[in-house]
Amino acid sequence: MILQVGDVILTSEILTEHFCCDLDACKGICCVEGDSGAPLTLDEVGELENVLDDVWHDLSAAAQSIIDSKGVAYTDSEGDLVTSIVNGKDCVFTCYSPEGCCFCATDKAFREGRTQWCKPISCALYPIREKRFAGGLVGLQYHRWDICRPAVENGRRLGLKIYQFLKDPLIRRFGEAWYNELCAVAEQVNAQE
Repeated sequence: MILQVGDVILTSEILTEHFCCDLDACKGICCVEGDSGAPLTLDEVGELENVLDDVWHDLSAAAQSIIDSKGVAYTDSEGDLVTSIVNGKDCVFTCYSPEGCCFCATDKAFREGRTQWCKPISCALYPIREKRFAGGLVGLQYHRWDICRPAVENGRRLGLKIYQFLKDPLIRRFGEAWYNELCAVAEQVNAQE
C-alpha cells in the first residue's frame, strides 16, 4: 500500500515490517556489497570533504589512494552521485574493527566527538531508499536485501518496525513534526493488520 505523509510518499512496509541492524551477524557488509557507492547530495560531498582530515587515518591505504586520485564521490552508471568505492566494493569511508566488522569512518569520528557531521543520510536511512520526484515530492521505499535478513530477525525479536528503528535519521531528514505524523499513520496502519 502507498501512503502519503506531508510531501513524502512511502510504502506501508516501512510501517509494518520489522528491522534492527545486527552488526554481530552481518558485520556491516552493506557498506561493502552493492554495485556502487552510497547515494549523496552535493552538500554531502562537501561535508565528506570537510571531515576528510578527521577520518583520513581511519581509512585504508587503498581508499586514500582512490580519494587522492578520484575524489570522495563519482557519478555512477545510473547518473547518481555516490561515494567512491575501492575495487568495486568497499565505500572509501569504510574501516574495520579487529574482529572484521565494517564501520563508517565518518560515523565513527562523529560518535567519538571528532566531527560534527555523522554520515550521508542515505546511509543513515538504510534500509529505506529515497527517490525525489518533480514538484517537491519525495518517495521512500523499503529496500529488501538478503544480507539484511539478520536485521529483520533482530527487529522481530525486539518488536521494532523500520520507522521506529530509523527514528533519529527520519527526524534528521524530515523533522520531528513529520515523524510524529508518521507515527500516527503507523498506528492506524498497524491497527488494521
